[in-house]
Amino acid sequence: MPFLMIVAALALADQPKVEAPIMVVGRPWAPFISPMGEPFRATDTNDDPFARWFHQADRNADGILTLDEMQADADRFFRTLDDNHDGQIDPEEINVYETEVTTEVQVDSKWKRSRQELAEAKPAEAKAPEPSRHRRSHRPGAWGPEDNGIDGYQLYGLQGAARYGLLNIPEPVAGADADFNRSITLEEFRRAAAQRFQLLDSKHAGRLAIQDLEPLLPTRPKGKKLRKFPDDDGRDQRVGLPLPEGN
Repeated sequence: MPFLMIVAALALADQPKVEAPIMVVGRPWAPFISPMGEPFRATDTNDDPFARWFHQADRNADGILTLDEMQADADRFFRTLDDNHDGQIDPEEINVYETEVTTEVQVDSKWKRSRQELAEAKPAEAKAPEPSRHRRSHRPGAWGPEDNGIDGYQLYGLQGAARYGLLNIPEPVAGADADFNRSITLEEFRRAAAQRFQLLDSKHAGRLAIQDLEPLLPTRPKGKKLRKFPDDDGRDQRVGLPLPEGN
């Protein structure tokens, strides 16, 4: 009997190993990125990542988001990013966040170049483009199709996480680094959560309902269609600058 068991074991050992299949999951368009930078991705076509974040942050499930709840949600996400549990999000952990956790905060390399750099990169003999009614006017807020960069987003429009969140903050985690020492403490992260709550609380009510935030959600640009902005100074009005009084 032992001999037969050995033969059976050897026969099983000779069989080729079956590797687990690689599963590719497609998700609708883009994630929702919370005010503190956490990505929420749709699990199916009926999933609402924004609502999922809100109800997760609404700890007592009363349909209202308070400052304490937003800071508690920030604490939870901070602990997720603080992989070595040393009480701060260091440069290595920021890099993991930007390259693995939420790659959407990255800005395309050509978007990082200034207009002067773009002009200098063109061949000297290149012929200047003919004037066109589609070219961007010097008037603030007037944009043409050539300003579209990638997938309908404009070169000088929203960048990084601002394309998928409630506030115009391209990198919400690094943006919490108040003293610019390339590391974020829990206190800095909590302070950033309080400031961002006040930016969202435009009515100064001290509470946020999901209906208050839905109008701030960005929409996906439609290819290269001409996009017109309001006739103002061209700034994104979702950002409540300067910060509300009392900070």
